Amino acid sequence: MATRFRHQFSISLALTFFCFFFTTFSFTENEELGFLLRFKASIDDPKGSLSGWSNTSSSSSHHCNWTGITCTRAPSLYVSSINLQSLNLSGEISDSVCNLPYLTHLDLSQNFFNQPIPLHLSRCLTLETLNLSNNLIWGTIPDQISEFSALKVLDFSSNHVEGKIPEDLGLLFNLQVLDLGSNLLSGLVPPAIGKLSELVVLDLSENSYLVSEIPSSIGKLDKLEQLLLHRSGFHGEIPTSFVGLTSLKILDLCLNNLTGEITRSIGSSLKNLESLDVSQNKISGSFPSGICRGKRLINLSLHSNYFEGPLPNSIGECLSLERFQVQNNGFSGEFPVGLWSSPKIKIIRADNNRLTGQVPDSVSSASALEQVEIDSNSFSGEIPHGLGLIKNLYKFSASENGFGGELPPNFCDSPVLSIVNISHNKLLGKIPELKNCKKLVSLSLAGNEFTGEIPTSLADLHVLTYLDLSDNKLTGLIPQDLQNLKLALFNVSFNRLSGEVPQSLVSGLPASFLQGNPGLCGPGLPNSCSSGRSSFHKTGALMLALICLALALATSLVMSYRYHRKKVQFKSTWQSEFYYPLRLTEQELMKVMQNDSCPSVSEVYVLSLSSGELIAVKKLVNPRNISSKALKAKVRTIAKIRHKNITRILGFCFTDELIFLIYEFTQNGSLHDMLSRPGDQLQWSVRLKIALGVAQALAYISRDYVPHLLHRNLKSTNILLDKDFEPKLSDFALDQIVGETAFQSVLHASSYPCYTAPENNYSKKATEEMDVYSFGVLLLELVTGQRAEKAEGGESGESLDIVKQVRRKINLTNGAAQVLDEKILSSSCQSEMLKTLDIALSCIAVAAEKRLSMLQVIKALESISSSTEKLPVSA
Repeated sequence: MATRFRHQFSISLALTFFCFFFTTFSFTENEELGFLLRFKASIDDPKGSLSGWSNTSSSSSHHCNWTGITCTRAPSLYVSSINLQSLNLSGEISDSVCNLPYLTHLDLSQNFFNQPIPLHLSRCLTLETLNLSNNLIWGTIPDQISEFSALKVLDFSSNHVEGKIPEDLGLLFNLQVLDLGSNLLSGLVPPAIGKLSELVVLDLSENSYLVSEIPSSIGKLDKLEQLLLHRSGFHGEIPTSFVGLTSLKILDLCLNNLTGEITRSIGSSLKNLESLDVSQNKISGSFPSGICRGKRLINLSLHSNYFEGPLPNSIGECLSLERFQVQNNGFSGEFPVGLWSSPKIKIIRADNNRLTGQVPDSVSSASALEQVEIDSNSFSGEIPHGLGLIKNLYKFSASENGFGGELPPNFCDSPVLSIVNISHNKLLGKIPELKNCKKLVSLSLAGNEFTGEIPTSLADLHVLTYLDLSDNKLTGLIPQDLQNLKLALFNVSFNRLSGEVPQSLVSGLPASFLQGNPGLCGPGLPNSCSSGRSSFHKTGALMLALICLALALATSLVMSYRYHRKKVQFKSTWQSEFYYPLRLTEQELMKVMQNDSCPSVSEVYVLSLSSGELIAVKKLVNPRNISSKALKAKVRTIAKIRHKNITRILGFCFTDELIFLIYEFTQNGSLHDMLSRPGDQLQWSVRLKIALGVAQALAYISRDYVPHLLHRNLKSTNILLDKDFEPKLSDFALDQIVGETAFQSVLHASSYPCYTAPENNYSKKATEEMDVYSFGVLLLELVTGQRAEKAEGGESGESLDIVKQVRRKINLTNGAAQVLDEKILSSSCQSEMLKTLDIALSCIAVAAEKRLSMLQVIKALESISSSTEKLPVSA
């Protein structure tokens, strides 16, 4: 009896517990749903990505099946993860999710949340991952950051976070990933960061306001696998304590101001290292020993430093190596022969060193090889037959070496080969028929001893754009069919050519590209071939000029009519979006309209808001060919750029007729204005700082920022100067906002053709080299003190742009010093100004491939800047 009673009591107790648990679980489910709906209510969701988050009773709409929601059994179904990345969300991040008792993962990355760091999320006591990267988060990291005590992953990267890194960050002892990259952090990195003993990833990269040595305490992080400190203003030496980072796989210290030597034992200590990048610093000493001992190295980048001495043969033992970049150093001795046949090698860059050796025929074994750059060394021997057997090779550049012999007939057989530069060697014999080079864009064989005729097969290379055969011993005629190519550069000067030059190869090209061939004849050359034809061409040119003038007048009348009609009909509804706290009314923007004294596609105004704040407003004509949603997306992409030398976009307003971009205000106006003031002269040290800042900004948007952007409208009016004369790049990537057609009208309205690269007349594709040319013109302005669009004319009053003027003065006086700005010239800065002039002339080379890259420009300017005496600003 007692036994049966106990059995019935047990069943009753179990049923009671089950009912209680079921009631509690149902209540918890309902509460979870409510917390999620409250969280959604604070969010702006323009694409309706969270439309499925609704309070319905169907099983298919259970909140565990909602977009971005993951549930786990603990022991029953509970929300454990919310992942809403890349959904175009904005609004406020509510702390209602902190009521979810098992939430461990919150990812809101790649959206448009615009608020300070939400410290209230520290209430999420179980939260292990917080990812707010790629938003518009602003403000400082509060000292109370340590309240996120359970965090293992903290990612604030690619935002507008500023100020110092707090010491209390070192109290997040569970942290495994700390990513603060691509922000506006400043000051010193606290040594307390070395207390994060569980850290696997540390990213402080691309914080250009950081001015700090690398804390030696980082060397204690023996679990660290990725250390990313590139482009962040770090200085001093690489700590010797780094030998303790035994788990490290990726070490990226490039684009800083690091000095000293790399600890010799670092290579043998870091046995798991897969990528080492210390490029573009001021590091000296010898090649790090034992670097290939772990056999895992994939990337080795030491370029643009002050390394010297030999390269060890053991590099050839790095069988996993894909990228080997040691250019712009002082390495000497024989190049490691084993590297040429390494099975996975893709990139070999060793230009501008003092290396010797040969390229062996076994290079054909490097089947993955894509790019070889070994210019300006002392390599010798013949160009090997095996080079033409590499199917992935797209660039081979080996100029200014000692290669000799004849080119092998299969030299150009790689199906993707696009760039060949073997100029200024000792090559001889005939140029082979390069019939298989169907993708060849650039071919430079200048400065060799080639003989015979120019191969007619070059005319069959339909994408060939740059052809330099100068300084050889070529004979015969210039093939007529070459004029069917769209050549931006054609240089056959100083050969032994004869006969008539095809008409299209003469027009538009400098005579110096044909000179040194007494037997050539044609328009503009000493031998004219015939006199009748020139009269015909003059008449045709006159007729063409009259037609263009008529079209220009007609276009001007139509544009003026449309503009005035637009002013009368301007009644569209305003839309706006701000990325910073900003109070701007429609009435204040209407002031811009009232100040509109003359029609223009692109104008800039300075507005004083009712709050007393000054802003700069850029007015653009809305082309109406993109939707408002697409326009917002394009501006947001550009507004996310963070760099100390790039003007911040605070927001924008638009109607169907106009777009107003709102920029931060800079106290000292534009560089154009500063150089135009007769009583205020920028000292050379300030001008050099401006040049370096602009170069760094251009390199950032074109190489480091994703998506990669080009400026395409660089000029001194678009370089703004803050109170400390720090340059701020503006007006970049306007083509991304208004579209190509409207952007071309902006360029046309700017009327500053001297900034435009020559190939812009031939190619519709914008390139980084075009921006480099514009930057070169900007350097000329800084060196000469003259405005690019108002240079001195000749006796006839004919206008000369600054490029023509500088080249003319240098040629006439045979002295570059004649073009320097006499108002600031002194014996202490003349050498630096001449070096900068050399950089400018390299940037404005007619052939785009002969221009420096922006990274080379930065390195050269940094070298000048390091030796320039810092004088007090006088402006």
